[in-house]
Formats: sequence, C-alpha cells, structure tokens
Amino acid sequence: MSTSGWGNPLLSHLLVAMFGMGSWVAVNSLWVELPVVTKALPEGWNLPAYLTVLIALSNIGPVSITLAHKFSPGLLNERHVIYTIQALGVVSSAALALSWDRTVLLGGERHSVPYLTLTFVLALACCTSNVTFLPFMSRLPPAFIRTFFVGQGFSALFPCVAALAQGVGQLECRNGSTANGSLSLRPHYLEESFSAGSFFWLLTGLLAVSLLSFAGLSWRGARDRGAPSHQPGGAEESHRLSEVSAEAPKPSAPFCTSRNLYLLALLALSNALTNGVLPSIQTYSCLPYGSTTFHLAVVLGNLANPVACFIAMFALWRSSVGLSVLALLGGLFGAYILALAAFSPCPPLLGKPAGVALVVISWMLFTGFFSYLKVAIGSILHAAGHSALVWCGAAIQVGSLIGALVMFPLVSIYHLFTSGQACVDLCGQ
Repeated sequence: MSTSGWGNPLLSHLLVAMFGMGSWVAVNSLWVELPVVTKALPEGWNLPAYLTVLIALSNIGPVSITLAHKFSPGLLNERHVIYTIQALGVVSSAALALSWDRTVLLGGERHSVPYLTLTFVLALACCTSNVTFLPFMSRLPPAFIRTFFVGQGFSALFPCVAALAQGVGQLECRNGSTANGSLSLRPHYLEESFSAGSFFWLLTGLLAVSLLSFAGLSWRGARDRGAPSHQPGGAEESHRLSEVSAEAPKPSAPFCTSRNLYLLALLALSNALTNGVLPSIQTYSCLPYGSTTFHLAVVLGNLANPVACFIAMFALWRSSVGLSVLALLGGLFGAYILALAAFSPCPPLLGKPAGVALVVISWMLFTGFFSYLKVAIGSILHAAGHSALVWCGAAIQVGSLIGALVMFPLVSIYHLFTSGQACVDLCGQ
C-alpha cells in the first residue's frame, strides 16, 4: 500500500481537526438539541441548569487525571486514556439514542434518569478530554494546536448544521378550547425533520470518526518511527508527526511566569461564563422572544466558535492587554444576556425585530470573543510544553465548575429567573 498520502500536511491537519472535533462534540450536541428535548422531558425549562451542573460534576475526571500527572508522573499511558475516553463516548451516545426519552418515577414525580445519567457520562468524557487531548498536542509542532482548536470549533459547527436540517424548536400558536369552553392560543410544535434519537445516532457517528482519526494519527506516528529517514514523499512532515508517539518531552519555555498564571486565570474566568453561567440562563434570555429566536441564538452562537478559531489560524493576538480587551468585550455582551434573563419573561424590546437581533448577535459575539481567547491562550501556553497544556485544560474545567455551581442554586433552587409560556402574553404586548 502506498504511504505517500500520509506525508501530505493537509491530511495531517485533517486528522488533527477531526480528533479535536471529538473533544466537545457530545456536550455541544446536547446543548443544540435542547429545544427538542426540553419540550419532551419533564424537567422543561430547568433542563439547562441540570445539564450545567452535571457537566460541572463530571470534573471528577479531569481532577483525577491532573492529580495523577502531578503526583505520579508517567503512571498513565496518555494514548490508552484517550482511546478509553473516545470509546466511552461512542457507547454512551449510542445508548442515549436508544433511551433519551424514557423517564423514571422518583418521589412521586417523573424524571429523565436515563437522559441525565448518559449526559453525565458524555460530559465526563468531554471534560476529561481537556486534560488529555490538549497535553497530547504538545507532541506536535505549534501549528497543529491551532488546527486542534479549529477541530473543537467543528464540534459546535457539525451539530448546528444538523440542527438546521432538523428544524428544531419550531412552533405555531393555534386556537384551542380551555376547560371552561373559551378560546385561547395554544402552542403547537411542528414536527422535526428527524427525531432526537436520530440526532444522537449522528453524534455517535461523529464520535466514531474522531476515534478513527486518533487511531490514524497514532498508527502514522508508529509507522514513521520505524521508517528510514530518507523516505520520500513528505519526509519533513512525517518526521514531525513521529513526535506523536515520542515519550521524551521536548524542550519548552518556562511555565510558572506571572503572564502565564494571568492567562490561566483569564481562561478560567472566560470558561466560567461560557460553560457555566450563560448556558444556564439561555432559555430565559431567548425564549421570551420566541422559539425561533432561541433556535437562532443556539445555532448561530455555536457557529461563531469555529469562525473565531479559523480567524485565529491567520491572525493570532498574543498581547496580554489585547486579550484582556477581548475578554472585556465578551463580558459586556454576556452582561447584556444576563440582564435579559433577569427581566424574563418581559425583557426589553420584546415583540420588536431589534430585540430579536440584539439577543442573537449578543450570543454570537459573546461566543466568538471567548472562543478566540481560548485559542490564543492555548497557542501561547503550547510553547511551555506538556505541563502547561495540562494546566490549561485544568483551568478550563475549574472555571466551568465554578460557573455551574454558582448558577445552579440561583436557577433551580431559588428560582431567581422566571420562565414565560409559549403563546401566552404575560407582558401586555
């Protein structure tokens, strides 16, 4: 069999991108499919908060991996851990496709135990990927770390494309009779092009592609180690990829500098917002404007992720001041979104096109700014080696955990945010 194709840099980048896609495609798919599952599962509008806290609790995985790296260096075989994570994701996604809508009676109420349990398992795989996939990338040249983040952008793009094709969350308000015989508007949800079960089967396929891509990278690295140095057909690229399986760490820049610690803190703060605080209240900020607005905010907000990562491949801002400005801009849009949720079910500009445009654009820019920030910080820390990328992944998870733990009691226990009702005017519009 010809091996010349393996020397093609484009193929190398494609494999890395598909590998990176598998890191967060499961969690992103769960968020994108919320408009479908929210109307079918008993948790209703509280489902995003449950999802957020389960994702936060799954940080037991990255904590365990980080502690193992700290106190028992060399104990874990990184490639074996990655294979385990990816296989767990494939199996759990297939189980979710088969049982997502089943409920269990607990304490006199119905709860989505299978959905929530499998969500936790998928989130465990995704969260653990931050402290395994990212450190693995330290074995490749710096250009590949940006490709990896583009792949993580694909983890949002592919589910969004599927959601657009599915037509999720669309409804019509139709006349219906109440118990006393009077007429009122009732929500009628339009049938999706395909079911949530089919969507989760698609997720299973994407996770399998990521697993096969990592297997391809590992096989190529093993093959290149045994190949003669004068092998034609992209020898330089093959030499680079042979670093995939190298066990000895390459020389790196100092890690424990004040700048790097500041970047880790900035990364943790941004992930507290993007993975914890704002997802918990997305329904409250968007659904008062209509299900279509909610759908657009979820889909286009996630589309902003790969766009920002792609921009970072060609224009990477390394200035700490510049990155702080981006974080501030993203925080301003996040504050506007949070204010909309606080005013739910009667936010400003309700019933006006400007209100719809502002909330959708705010979600897009909020996601875009912080996605770019994540790529930039990851690229900077790549120069500090394997340990820096382990702590990079840990910072992402710590921030996500703090954001989720702050928001869950506010949303689900103290009920500080008020939900609206489809086709019912609560604001006198």
